[in-house]
Amino acid sequence: MDLWYTRCPLPTASGIAIERGMLDAAFSPQGISIRSLNASPDRTVREAHYDHGQRGMFRQGGSMPPIWSRSRGAETVVLATSWVKEYQALIALPESGIQGPAGLRGRRFGLPRRLNDPFDYWRAMCLCGLEKALRIAGLAMDDIEIVDLPVTERQIAEGGASRTGTLWRGQARARRQSREMLALIRGEVDIVYTASAPGAQLTAFAGAEVVVNIGEHPDAALQANNQLPIILTVDRGLLRDRPDVIVRYLQTLMDAAAWATKHAEQALAIIAEDVSATREWVLEANGANVHQTLQPALAAPHLEALESMKDFLLRHGYIDRDFSIADWVDSDPIKQALLERGAHATGI
Repeated sequence: MDLWYTRCPLPTASGIAIERGMLDAAFSPQGISIRSLNASPDRTVREAHYDHGQRGMFRQGGSMPPIWSRSRGAETVVLATSWVKEYQALIALPESGIQGPAGLRGRRFGLPRRLNDPFDYWRAMCLCGLEKALRIAGLAMDDIEIVDLPVTERQIAEGGASRTGTLWRGQARARRQSREMLALIRGEVDIVYTASAPGAQLTAFAGAEVVVNIGEHPDAALQANNQLPIILTVDRGLLRDRPDVIVRYLQTLMDAAAWATKHAEQALAIIAEDVSATREWVLEANGANVHQTLQPALAAPHLEALESMKDFLLRHGYIDRDFSIADWVDSDPIKQALLERGAHATGI
C-alpha cells in the first residue's frame, strides 16, 4: 500500500513528522510506504496538491485549494485543523505617503494573476487580505483601484528531487512575490499584501511600512485567510477503506506536535526549513510559541473561519458550487485517535 503526503510551506505537525522520520516509523512496519508528492516527476501527481486527485493522499496546509477541489467534486474529508499565528499585512513604501488604513482610499493595489496554475490560490489569498484590510479601515472595494499583475511562472516547480521534500522550494518559492514587489518598487502600484515569514522578511528588505496589520488584529475572524486555519484533508475512499490508517496518521501528527512543544530549537529549525526562512523570521511572523501551536484539533472557531473562506471564494467566483462545511468534516477519526492515544498514555 502506498500513501502520499503534501504540506504547504507553513508551520505544521506534518513538517515535524516528516523531517523526523515519524511517518516512516509509524507505517513501514505495516508494509506501507509513504512519500511526498514531490517524489513524483509527474506534474499531474504533484498538482494533486491543488486538486486532491492522488489516491491515498494526506494534505496539510491552506484551506483554499481543498475548498476549490471539493467544490469541483473531489471526494475529500477534513480531518483536523490548527491555528498558527501569522504575519499578514498590507504594505507600502514610505514615499507613497500613505498614513494608516484610512490612507488606502483611491490607492492602487497590486493583485497578481498566475496564468498557468490550475487554481490561483495566491491571488485569492491577496484579495482576501485586501478585503479584510479594507473592512478594518472602514472602506469598500470601490474605494481602491485593482492593478492586475500577470505571472507566467508556476507555483509548483519540477519534482522528483526528494522523497520527503516539500513542493515549495528553491527559486520558485523565493520568487513567489517578486512580481508584486517589483511593481511596488517601480511605482506601478501603491500597496501589496504579504504574509508569513518570507513576507515579514520582504517587508524589511523593501523598507516598507505596514499600512494595515491584519495578523495582529484582535478579531480572529478578520485574520482568517487561506492559511488560517491550516487544515488536514484526505480522500474519502481511504477513510472508508482504511480508517485505521487515518487514525494512525493523526496519532503520528499528534506525537510530532507534542515533541515540538518540548524541543523548541529543533522544531524551529524544521519549521524554518519548511517555510524557507531563518529562525529569526519564523519567530517574527509566527510568534515565540509557534512550536506549541501545531497540535491537530477540530475547534469550532476554526470551522467557522473555514466557512468564511468558502463563502469568500464563492462570492468572488473562485468556486461556482456551494457545499456544506459540516458535511465535509468528519470528527470520528480525531476522536478515535485521541481516545487510543490517551489509553496508551495512561497504560489502559
